[in-house]
Amino acid sequence: MKGSKKSLSLRKEFNISWTLFLLSQNFFVSLPQNIKTVKNYIDMKDFNFYAPTRVVFGKNSEEQLSQLIRQYGGTKVLVHYGGGSARKSGLLDKVEAMLNDAKIDFVELGGVVPNPLLSKVREGIELCRKEGVDFILAVGGGSVIDSSKAIGYGVGYDGDLWDFWDGKAVPQSCLPIGVMLTIPAAGSEMSSSCVVTNDEGMLKRGFNSDLCRCKFAIMNPERTYTLPPYQTAAGATDIMMHTMERYFSKYEDATLTDAISEALLRTVKDAVFEVLKNPEDYRNRAAIMWASSLSHNDLTECGTEKDFASHRLEHELSGLFGVTHGAGLAAVWGSWARFVLDRHISRFAQFAVNVMGVANDFTDPRATALRGIEATERFFHAIGMPISIPELIGRKATDAEIAELVRKCSRDGKITVGALEVIDADAMSQIYRLANQ
Repeated sequence: MKGSKKSLSLRKEFNISWTLFLLSQNFFVSLPQNIKTVKNYIDMKDFNFYAPTRVVFGKNSEEQLSQLIRQYGGTKVLVHYGGGSARKSGLLDKVEAMLNDAKIDFVELGGVVPNPLLSKVREGIELCRKEGVDFILAVGGGSVIDSSKAIGYGVGYDGDLWDFWDGKAVPQSCLPIGVMLTIPAAGSEMSSSCVVTNDEGMLKRGFNSDLCRCKFAIMNPERTYTLPPYQTAAGATDIMMHTMERYFSKYEDATLTDAISEALLRTVKDAVFEVLKNPEDYRNRAAIMWASSLSHNDLTECGTEKDFASHRLEHELSGLFGVTHGAGLAAVWGSWARFVLDRHISRFAQFAVNVMGVANDFTDPRATALRGIEATERFFHAIGMPISIPELIGRKATDAEIAELVRKCSRDGKITVGALEVIDADAMSQIYRLANQ
């Protein structure tokens, strides 16, 4: 009898200790009953996942270029690229040699700038029509890929290309596109998105269609070794934001998608520090490059709904001030998060604990959520990113500039942005002003 009582006592002590251990490890944070509220809880959204891009990944991936172009019907190729780095690195020379060896005709068009311009796109359309191009090879990052997509749309369209971004027309065709990725950030290599800037008025707009999804993406992480630290950090920020824009959703029952998103975010968060210390860290460069694709191919949107308010707010910052997209996202995200926080505390608390490693204060979920936002901003600072407009552009934006940002983002008050919460012109102004402090 004494032994039985002792055994029972030990089991009770073990159960209590084990429970305390699990609590200390935040084990229960991912369980729905812990931090989800009845008010905001909505079942997992139905979805249709489509990701047709063939990914060829690794150190020897580039050797398959000619074979892939032929596989997707390419006989006359436009090789589209950005500045001099593609030439200096030897990558363009290698591409040219492979195409020549395979007897695949090609023409070239360089000069794509960050936040790609419509004028360059129109130049590419004219060249493709003149030369009879039937395939586009983008050698570079998101700007080059998006410029290639826009060219692909325009070759078969007789109207004003900007009609697609202005909502006046929908493309019916797009030339096939392949990618040799050198900058992991935008995720355009696997996305349906195409973002360009109209030189007239510097209007930066995004447009989505499955027609522009790339046929293949060649990814050699070694090609990212020479990226400058700032570009590496801005790219990692953009990658994380593509998932965060889907993670913060009113559809909170996508448990598996949440787990994928949280793992991706933690991986990039950890990996970026490693590659900033050692630029030739293949393992972590590879993790970042693969995360770039997974973050924007809609995988982390399965069962949720993309918000992209921060992206839309940032597009106007980079359009007006010419800043790096990832840096602009870091500068505005914290202000957006604080603006919507009080109506979505449980979601932000889950992010704080599961992604940013914040200790879960079960007595005050709002405090946990707020510490998660603060931890994210500390992370941005730690990798050299700004967390406000003054840090982004070196001064405060003027009232007139804030008004112009709002005007462009709301299209003169005609549209709203966001899905977690609808952000109208008045809310845009409040968020920009929070970010301008």
